[in-house]
Amino acid sequence: MANKIDVKELLEAGVHFGHMTRKWDPNMAPYIYMERNGIHIINLYKTAAKIEEANEALKSIAASGRKILFVATKKQAKDIVAEKAAACNMPYITERWPGGMLTNFITIRKAIKKMASIDRMKKDGTFMTLSKKERLQVDRLRAKLDKNLGSIADMSRIPAALFVVDIKAEHIAVKEAKKLNIPVFAMVDTNSDPRLVEYVIPANDDASKSIDKILTLVTASIIEGLSERKTDKEETSTEETPVADTQTVETSTEAAPVAEIQAEETSTEA
Repeated sequence: MANKIDVKELLEAGVHFGHMTRKWDPNMAPYIYMERNGIHIINLYKTAAKIEEANEALKSIAASGRKILFVATKKQAKDIVAEKAAACNMPYITERWPGGMLTNFITIRKAIKKMASIDRMKKDGTFMTLSKKERLQVDRLRAKLDKNLGSIADMSRIPAALFVVDIKAEHIAVKEAKKLNIPVFAMVDTNSDPRLVEYVIPANDDASKSIDKILTLVTASIIEGLSERKTDKEETSTEETPVADTQTVETSTEAAPVAEIQAEETSTEA
C-alpha cells in the first residue's frame, strides 16, 4: 500500500469519536468499541481494516483508468475534499449536489458544454459583440456553472465509483448511485446506516482532522493506482514500438519483389 494504516495516527486524528449514544444507528454496532461519557467510540482496528479493503478497490479502479467522484458538501469537509481530489486528478462535488447528477447525466453534460461554449465565445471575440447587459448575464451564468460543475468539467462519463463523506448529508448522491449500481465508498459515522454503501469506513465524519486523515490515506492509494497505469502504458508502448518498425520493414521488403514480378509479368504479356 502507498501508506501503512497506523491505528495510533487514526487515534490522534480523532477518527474514533462517534456521535452521542442516543443518536446511534444500531446497524453500526459491529464497528463500535465502547461508550464513553455518552459518546460511542469507534473500533479503530476495524476502521484500519476497512480502509485497507477500500484502498485496494480504489487503487484497482484508478489503475483501470476510470474516475472516482468525491462528494462532500458539508463545511468542514469541502476544502479538504477539493484539495485531495484535485491532487489525484479526480472529479469532485463540494457545492450543492445537482439533482440528477448521475441519473440524468446527459443534462449535466449539456451544462458543462455550455461552459465550454462561453469560453470559446470569449476566445474568438464573439463575446465582445454582445451588449453590455448580455455580457453581464453570460458572465453570471459562467460563474454559476463553474461553481457548481467546474470540478467535474473533465468527467465525460458516469464515474465508476463515489467516495462520500457523511452519507446522511449526501443521501441524494448515495440514492442515485444505488439506482445505477455504482459502488459507494464512504466515511460512515455511528449515526448512519452502513448497509447503504458497499465500502464502509467507520469514522468520525464531522471533524476536519479525521476527514483529512482518511482522505490522505484514500487518495494515496488512488495516486498509486494511477502511477501503475502510467508505468504499464509506458512499458507497453516501449515493447510495441520495435515490433511495429520490424513489421513496416518486412512489409516494404516483401512488397518490392511482388511489384517487380507484376511488372515483369505485364511486360511479358505485352
